Amino acid sequence: MTIRFDGKVAIVTGAGGGLGRAHALELARRGAKVVINDLGGTVDGSGGNSAAAEKVVEEIKAAGGEAIANGASVTDDKGVAHLIQQTMDKWGRIDVLIANAGILRDKSFSKMELNDFTAVMDVHVMGSVKPIKAAWQIMRDQQYGRIVVTTSSTGLYGNFGQTNYGAAKLGLVGFMNTLKLEGAKDNIKVNAIAPVAATRMTENLMPPAMLEMLKPEYVTPAVVYLVSEDAPTGTIMTAGAGVFAAAQMVESDGINLGHGADADTVAEYWKKISDFTGAKHYTMGGEQTQKFMARLQDKPVKG
Repeated sequence: MTIRFDGKVAIVTGAGGGLGRAHALELARRGAKVVINDLGGTVDGSGGNSAAAEKVVEEIKAAGGEAIANGASVTDDKGVAHLIQQTMDKWGRIDVLIANAGILRDKSFSKMELNDFTAVMDVHVMGSVKPIKAAWQIMRDQQYGRIVVTTSSTGLYGNFGQTNYGAAKLGLVGFMNTLKLEGAKDNIKVNAIAPVAATRMTENLMPPAMLEMLKPEYVTPAVVYLVSEDAPTGTIMTAGAGVFAAAQMVESDGINLGHGADADTVAEYWKKISDFTGAKHYTMGGEQTQKFMARLQDKPVKG
């Protein structure tokens, strides 16, 4: 089976370099018409010009593909509206949206200014929400849409000096978890990619040999699959250096301690409460409630 995107239109944010560029080039190679969105700012989000986006457009056109550039900030309402309108005016549909744009402002929490926190949250979270919201009704009307948000191991597991980035990246998983439910009836699939890649954001953190192993294009196959016709939905895929895995949030089975349980009882039974043997992944919040109702059928250990 060869995954193709002929007749499909894709928007990739933050596509002027790194991961976004790699995703855009491969989508174009597989037949998609691609909108290259990039503010052209620095890693911390300052500055901006359209040169990076234009360069990727030229790469795609030189290879025989179709692409246009857009320099809007994904946090700017008018800019995002123009991004969507420009795409619709040019090609009349939006099939794929890869929310990849991001910035870093790494500091330990004690040294971090609040504006460092809000800036990172704005770009990663609202910079995903705003273009997706702007394209959502178009995808519903088409009865077709494929969306990928970009999470991170920092969001899933933590990383020193990145409280702002981690909060934003796990926030996008929560966004995906509900959006996949709301999109299901309209054939809109929503997934998340957790890349391990050498980009402007990581080039100062890794030795040259590791950077070579972790080229952005080694993540792209996962993203292309996640926006394909037969993609899953509600999935977190991790990818880097040719290695691919899936991540899930799971919950232990738990025990019924009875209505009379107090904090001392919780402490006494903590080992059992936190036993992940047979842990389950839930696809919606109501499934957790059902588990609690099932535990209530058990005879209380205490009380």
